[in-house]
Amino acid sequence: MTNTMPELDQLLRFWAAGQWQANVLMLMHLLGAMLLGLILGYERAYHGRAAGMRTYALVCMASCAVTVLVGYPQQWFGGLSSGLPPPFTDPTRVIQGVLTGIGFLCAGVIMREGMNISGLTTAASLWAAAALGVVVGMGFYFAAIGLTLLCALLMMWGAKLEARLPSHPAIAVMLRGEPARRFEQAELAAFAATLGYRFAPGSLSIESQGGREEWRFVCVAERNYRGQTLTRFSSRIGELPGVVDYRVAHARN
Repeated sequence: MTNTMPELDQLLRFWAAGQWQANVLMLMHLLGAMLLGLILGYERAYHGRAAGMRTYALVCMASCAVTVLVGYPQQWFGGLSSGLPPPFTDPTRVIQGVLTGIGFLCAGVIMREGMNISGLTTAASLWAAAALGVVVGMGFYFAAIGLTLLCALLMMWGAKLEARLPSHPAIAVMLRGEPARRFEQAELAAFAATLGYRFAPGSLSIESQGGREEWRFVCVAERNYRGQTLTRFSSRIGELPGVVDYRVAHARN
């Protein structure tokens, strides 16, 4: 009985008034970081980049969660005043090692195929999960629960919010012509403009296979066409004379 009471007292200290105050302040920091990350990520999403609102918000929140821990050393592990001896090592060094190691794991889930990059949000969520584990390990349970809910909301609803906001999505186009067909940049730029797209000359690459020209380039939509971003362009490619094969895909770089 005598051994149980100190353990129960130590457990209750994780939910003491000082701990609650620190957790609420951390949660307010996380909300602010999420908002600023969403604003910053919207600029990237607006221009059709791969790292959009969810990625920026997740990384911003995770960085905030780990950084704000350093500001509350008296609340680490339920409070140093709880009777436990102070840590023999600096926990911030452990945090640094954990987040660095997770960074290598996150790099492994990012995939690039041509002009399209995928896996950035998954990588950011893994990094956020590492930060979540650190927050739990340091004893900030309420802030950890709040961070979990915020991350889940971003991953479930962030893409829908991003799709509804004005943006300029980009598409990658590949055209292969007949043997005698020679495309012109001005011709393709004018064709894209009639469909509401802007030709990106810096993305242009030209190859010749078996006497047939193959053009690869990126077009940026003048506005967000949502579900018709690809079909709006592909359904009209037949109007270009001499096109044998084509491919249209989302381009997020």
